[in-house]
Amino acid sequence: MRGWLPTGFTEWCLAGALMLSLMACLPLGVEMQGGAFSYLAVVDITRSMNVTDYRLGNRMVSRLDFVKEELRSVLAQLPCGSHLALGIFTERNTTLLFEPIEVCEGFQDIDEAVVGLNWRMAWAADSRIASGLLDAFKTLAAFDADVLFFTDGQEAPPVNPRYRTRFDEVRGRLQGMIVGVGGSTPMPIPKFDDTGKSIGFIGEEDVPQRSTFGLSEMAPEDIEGYHARNAPFGNAPSGGIEHRSALQESYLIELSRETGLDYLRLEEGRLAPALLDARKAKPARVYRDLRWIPASLALILSVLAYAGPHGWPRLPGKTP
Repeated sequence: MRGWLPTGFTEWCLAGALMLSLMACLPLGVEMQGGAFSYLAVVDITRSMNVTDYRLGNRMVSRLDFVKEELRSVLAQLPCGSHLALGIFTERNTTLLFEPIEVCEGFQDIDEAVVGLNWRMAWAADSRIASGLLDAFKTLAAFDADVLFFTDGQEAPPVNPRYRTRFDEVRGRLQGMIVGVGGSTPMPIPKFDDTGKSIGFIGEEDVPQRSTFGLSEMAPEDIEGYHARNAPFGNAPSGGIEHRSALQESYLIELSRETGLDYLRLEEGRLAPALLDARKAKPARVYRDLRWIPASLALILSVLAYAGPHGWPRLPGKTP
């Protein structure tokens, strides 16, 4: 090559790029002290989570789909050395799908599991939020991680205040957050047949509009049509709006106070900053992948090799 570039410049660049590319294929990294996060995400998959009152781009999506997208965003931002576990809630119980997995090594598996969350995984139609939260505490207490409980807070059938779940035995044992999902306006709940095909919306007659468990919280003389044996809750029509669903935010805030958990309303872009707060990080030996360094240098040498002979300036007076 004639000009001010040295002879063999292209060949040396290509040889260097090849060696650096091979280095980038090897395990190259270093362990260092840093901060990492550990979360146990429990997602409500009951019927009301199918309500479509969130927007992603120009389309409306269900509460469950919005939770999945926000979780995937968090997963992509968690630093290596962090761990994430995934569970589901329906009826009164929490089931752990898998224990905490390191987010870099297990990224694809975790991401696929989040994408695969579906209301059909539910084993019962009831939704006892407080009982499920208590069960989550008991199930997940063995793990050193913060609990994330995603729910719209709708109890089905409605809870009888006389029999509220108490959290005295677990308060303070776990840290974490209740994440409130849904909008403030009551919306119709989608209804599906046995094959999962949409067949409209749940009607007033499809769900209990009031609790009929145990004793009523009202005095007998205040209950219309009361009969101690045959009608302890009276015989008045039980009309209501339990067949429509909205975020029960005041109820979830109350649960957060009783359990000692934080509360966050789920809106686009709010979850990741809350979970990546440095104050929530735990000291850990974090593996830092350094393969990007030789890969970047290989790219630079490749550009120089092919740009140099044709695009770099020549010394004055020199001709090719």
